[in-house]
Order: sequence, then C-alpha cells, then structure tokens
Amino acid sequence: MPNKRELKKIINSLCSDAFAECVAMSLYHGKAHSANVDALLESIQSTRADFISRISHPEPGMRKKDYYDHLANAFTEQLSEIIDQISNLSE
Repeated sequence: MPNKRELKKIINSLCSDAFAECVAMSLYHGKAHSANVDALLESIQSTRADFISRISHPEPGMRKKDYYDHLANAFTEQLSEIIDQISNLSE
C-alpha cells in the first residue's frame, strides 16, 4: 500500500487526466452540450477534493489497511463512472 502522499499524487494525476480527456472530448466533438461538460468537470473536481480529504482524515475504529482498501475501491468505481460519462459525450 502506498503512503498518503503517493495516494494523493495518484488521485490528482488520474483526476487531471480525466479532466483533460473531458475537455478534449468537448472540443473535438462539437455535439457535446456545454451544460453536460460543465457538470462533468465539476464532478471530477468534487471527486478529487472528496477523496483527497478522505485520505487525510481516516475513519476512527477502522483498520487503516481496510480503510484505504475501501477508499481505493470507491475511488476506482467513481472514476469509472466519470470515464463512462466522458465516453458518452461523443454520442
């Protein structure tokens, strides 16, 4: 398991890539509605902020390994949903 600093770097990197992909999809596919793109960009930023803050403040009473494993799985699921929404922008 990476330490907190590495987890934050990974989350920032993945969210940054998703943000750039969303902007690229909106620019290269003129069909995308700006309201959908804006909502998706806001979703990416709020997801990043949420998971970064959750890394810094683990839940008391829970084993750290279990907490961070659960956190990683939740982030993966959330990012997968965002990526699916980005791919649906071109349709």
